[in-house]
Amino acid sequence: LFSIAGLANWQQFESYDGKFRVLAPGAMTEKIDSVQTDLGDLEYHVFFHQSDNKDADNLFYMVSYCDYPEHSIHSDSTEILEDFFQVTMETATASVDGELIYSTDIEYEEFPGKFWRIEYLKGNAIIKTKAFLINSRYYSLQTIMYKNKSLNPSTDKFFDSFRIF
Repeated sequence: LFSIAGLANWQQFESYDGKFRVLAPGAMTEKIDSVQTDLGDLEYHVFFHQSDNKDADNLFYMVSYCDYPEHSIHSDSTEILEDFFQVTMETATASVDGELIYSTDIEYEEFPGKFWRIEYLKGNAIIKTKAFLINSRYYSLQTIMYKNKSLNPSTDKFFDSFRIF
């Protein structure tokens, strides 16, 4: 059974520009990156919490979003969404020299999304990702944990607390 100790002290984080809120086990740090794509430079907003405790359920929590240019990709572009998510998963896997071990289609309030797991660090760590395309905004939630902690209540609490407004 899971221990729920430590889940009570979580705090709500809101991004008014990102139009989302989420619960996290500590303060979130914001970083803005510029990502070069075929559509031009995109502003990639990243909010993360990194645990100091090596025994924590998850070592890393992250929410990110970016806005795609008008008429490039939209959540109702069903004919290109599968390719969009496939490329996204492949890019994420390659960026950590990992192996995609699971993926499935999901939804957030009827908006299309994907959930996937990547094994990396020679099989010692897992990255879990939930990603959604809401209109032309891409949201990604991620947790990173050691493989022996791959099933933990903190990931579920983090993912399930995500709300757009």
